[in-house]
Formats: sequence, C-alpha cells, structure tokens
Amino acid sequence: MIETRLKTRLKGALLGVMLAASAVAGAQDIGFSQFYANPLYLNPAFAGSMVAPRISLTYRAQWPGLVSAFTTVSASYDQYVPDLHGGIGAIVMTDRVGDHGALSTNMLGGMYAFRFQVSREVFVSAALQASVVNTNLRWDDYMRFPDQIDRELGFSYATGATPPDKLSQWTVDFNAGLLVFGRQWYAGVAAAHLTQPNMAFYSEDRVPMKFTVHAGGLINVAEERRRQSSLELGTPIISPNLVYQYQGGLHYFNYGVYLDWMPFLVGVWFRHGVENPDAFIFQVGVQQDYFKVGYSYDVTVSKLANATAGAHELTFGFILPVPEQKKKVRAIRCPSF
Repeated sequence: MIETRLKTRLKGALLGVMLAASAVAGAQDIGFSQFYANPLYLNPAFAGSMVAPRISLTYRAQWPGLVSAFTTVSASYDQYVPDLHGGIGAIVMTDRVGDHGALSTNMLGGMYAFRFQVSREVFVSAALQASVVNTNLRWDDYMRFPDQIDRELGFSYATGATPPDKLSQWTVDFNAGLLVFGRQWYAGVAAAHLTQPNMAFYSEDRVPMKFTVHAGGLINVAEERRRQSSLELGTPIISPNLVYQYQGGLHYFNYGVYLDWMPFLVGVWFRHGVENPDAFIFQVGVQQDYFKVGYSYDVTVSKLANATAGAHELTFGFILPVPEQKKKVRAIRCPSF
C-alpha cells in the first residue's frame, strides 16, 4: 500500500519536473485529431472557406490515464466578406497542463484570407494570422518536485527549486497559410510561429516554427448525386486525406479516410513519426444543414499505450445563415471532422 502511494506521488513529482523542463525548452504545439473540425488551427487560409458564418468548438483531453491530463479548449469564428474579397476569422484557445492547470497557455488570434481565382475550376486562398499569447505558471499552488516527498507523509518538505522571475508573460505570434482547391480536391501549406517568439520562463528559448502540409479529395461512390431512399441518406462520399507536420526536428505523418453518408460521418486515421507509431484515431459524427457534432478517440500504440489511456476529443460546429451577396462565391468542399 505504501509502495502504491509512493508511486502515485512520484508520478506527481515527475509531472513537476516535466513542467519545469517545458518552461526552459521549446515545446511542441497542440495536436488535434479532428483536423477539419478545427480548420483555422490547421491552416488560417481556411478562414471564410464555408462562405457562411461558421462557429467551431473543440474540447480535447489527452492522456487521461496520467495523474493529470492535458486539456485543451478552442473556439473559432470565420466568414467570407465580399467587400474584402476574402475571409476573416478569430480563434481563442486555452491549454492546461498538470494538476489544476499548473502550466497554462492562452491564445487569441485574428486572421484574414485573401481569395482569388487562377482558372475556371481552381481557387487560391492566402492568409496571415496575428496572435497574442499568454503563458502562466502556478508555482506556489500546484508545482511539485521530488525533493518535497517523504516516504510516509507524501509532499511534506519545501522544495529547493527556484521559481522564475516572472510567472506570467505575454508574447506576439504570427502564422501564415496557403490553400488551393477545386470542386473535388483541396491542398494547403501553413507555417506557424514565423517570428519564433520566446516563451521560456528561465532563459531565452524560442518556439520552433511548425510546418503543415495537408491534402485530400472527395470521391462520389454512387452515380446519383441526389438524396434517395426512405432514410433520406445523402450520396456516400469517400474522402482520403494526408496531413504532415514538422516542428523542432520531429515529423508527424497522419493518413486518414472518411466515409461521409449524410447525415453520418465516420473516419479512421493513423499517426506516426519517422520511426515510431503513435496512435490510431477513430472518429464518428452527425451533421445536419446548420449543426454538427463529432467525437474521436486516439488509441495509443506507442510505448506509452498502457499508461496514457489515449485521448478524447469532442467537437461542435454551427453554420449561420449566409448574408445576402451580389455575387455567388464557391465554398470549399472538405470533410467536417
């Protein structure tokens, strides 16, 4: 029994060490599993891609099997504005690490995506995003270190670790993105942290740039493209996709395929690094004309599989009525989750 309690306390102490390390090392960005349910985070060039005003909400709990899970909440809004010849968008996100959010990162960003036509069937959207980011460390309340542990009493001693000079700091960040799309396909590139802002607490350690490449297509399974059958199911569409991301020397490859059979959508993805597999991602969702809800679960297959309990992600989307427009604008067709 004592051994079990000690192991639990050591896990908490290890978390404290991890948090302290993250304060002095360039951290990796948050990775969402439902890429297209959070489109502005994937690529700011998606701003205005639906033409109609769109609200996207995401909640992610990563590695709930650990003593303290990583939790992230994001919300975004975007729409196409004819007078600006492009889309505008805003995104807010909070990421909490450790017990009671011992380390938290909060971001508020705004973006503009200029759209233009290069041929009869091909369109391009180019975007720039500016954000303000706050990182906050709750040192006195929730930070724990190994030198505080007593084998019988638990965390009983004062730590010899020295807190940083500032426990909260603000930075400015910039992202850019490019999206090319036609009637049945789409592809894009995005770069985050263009100025590599310093977000470390102890010394200068700049956030590494993150590069994203994504592509996909839509394949109609049925010849008929209109609703049919007593169940009023839409035309079944298969959508293969690829998302590649690189940051700080780490490569992540994501391969996925969706089956979109309105109003239902299911998908499966596989994520891995250069040498090590990471997780299978299973997704399911329901969508109507103006509302959608999706759920995904990451089945970890790496060496952490027995300890993390994967990751849960829940998303909601709302499409508002399209404002009256003088000229019809094409919306990009891509997966919902």
